[in-house]
Amino acid sequence: MIKLQSKIRDFCCLALIALIGVFLTASYFLRPSTAFAEDESTDEAMHFVTIYDDGAYLTVKTAAPTVKDVLERAEIAVNDVDLVEPALEATIDSDDYNINIYRARPALVIDGMNRRYVMTASYDPKTIVREAGLTVYDGDKITTKVNQNFLEAGAVSTYSVERNGGRTLTIEEPIAYSTETRYDYTLPKGERQLEQAGADGRRVSLYEIKFENNVEVSRELVSEEVTLEPVPEIVLVGAKAEIPPERTQCANWAREAGVAEEDLQVALDLIYHESGCRYNATNARSGAYGIPQALPGNKMATKGDDWETNPVTQIRWMIDYIKGRYGGWQQAMNFWQCLGTCTSKNGTINKVTYWY
Repeated sequence: MIKLQSKIRDFCCLALIALIGVFLTASYFLRPSTAFAEDESTDEAMHFVTIYDDGAYLTVKTAAPTVKDVLERAEIAVNDVDLVEPALEATIDSDDYNINIYRARPALVIDGMNRRYVMTASYDPKTIVREAGLTVYDGDKITTKVNQNFLEAGAVSTYSVERNGGRTLTIEEPIAYSTETRYDYTLPKGERQLEQAGADGRRVSLYEIKFENNVEVSRELVSEEVTLEPVPEIVLVGAKAEIPPERTQCANWAREAGVAEEDLQVALDLIYHESGCRYNATNARSGAYGIPQALPGNKMATKGDDWETNPVTQIRWMIDYIKGRYGGWQQAMNFWQCLGTCTSKNGTINKVTYWY
């Protein structure tokens, strides 16, 4: 009895401290709105953020990047048991952003002779009972009583669990989202960008419970249903080719002709091997002409009448030739690098000095 009275007395102190905290928070929110970050220099980077805290609110203008940063700059403290929506790690991504703070308050959960105290920010009876470490079976009933005199009751609200012999348990649980990494050849190599934020899905599972002496000893899954599919997080990773300055102009011609960014490095190596990327390069022995060393050169007229002087036209013809004969740029490079005989798309071909 003495031990229980001591627990109640301690919990009363916690409840009183919680109420004092709410009072101080409300007093803070009576202050006028303000832009509080001294390091913010441009309006373009700033957002209006409204913070709602137990009925009071405060609007600030800030460049703080996350919810946590906004609250810290506003000198608004939250405890581990308080609920903040969106989460503290969420990014401030709109010009009119709202933050909700649900302050934890003391509650008493009664399950027969079992009494448990809990600090909770939830208003859902089932959630509060679960936070107290108890299981709510299908058919159980929870009654709520709001006590006016918390100094006597030891808690602001009381939640009583009435066990009705439930033999099944329905659980709604999250389905973790996956993360997909996609290479973006328009971004600088190594740069990362979030293209799509991930979101957990939801799954409802039904279990049949086995009891012994009114104590749960096992549960068997009866059915499950996905009520909300998870949304994958998509992260873009930059893979744009790093081109040496002396090859920049040739790279631009290749891009304009249609060489994909992922093929650009290999394509340039082959182009420079053949002709040094000179549109008027001529092989004195064979007469092969242009950037791709086409033989005869006028074959490139299929891509344009300016085939003799336009490097883009010549590379367009080279793209089709590479795909048709080797299957792609990397396959063409493999052929060039091989020793003895090489297998092309059309069969086995002896390695030669030039191809086109």
